[in-house]
Amino acid sequence: MNAPINIQIINGADGKPAFVVIPYDEYVKPREGSETYVPHEVVSMMVDNEWSIARAWREHLGVTQQEMAQRLGVSQSAYSQQESTGRLRKASREKIAAALGISPLQLDV
Repeated sequence: MNAPINIQIINGADGKPAFVVIPYDEYVKPREGSETYVPHEVVSMMVDNEWSIARAWREHLGVTQQEMAQRLGVSQSAYSQQESTGRLRKASREKIAAALGISPLQLDV
């Protein structure tokens, strides 16, 4: 059974429903935990700092480049080059996602 959600309906000038307002937690809940969900903080880091999705996720999770390099079995400079590319190859995306504990789809931007 689904619990009722506290929603608000806003009517337009014609008196017909035009918008629905729901609590933010309810809006986010269905997305969290999905294999495509990217937190707002990660997106903000990408936009505000002009970072790649891999760097934004790494920074968001508090992992250093050196730690990532160790997890991937590569040098820090090799990882830095991967992270700075705008688009990751599928194999790289899968390895980096596994090292970060996220879904590869969360790096597919």
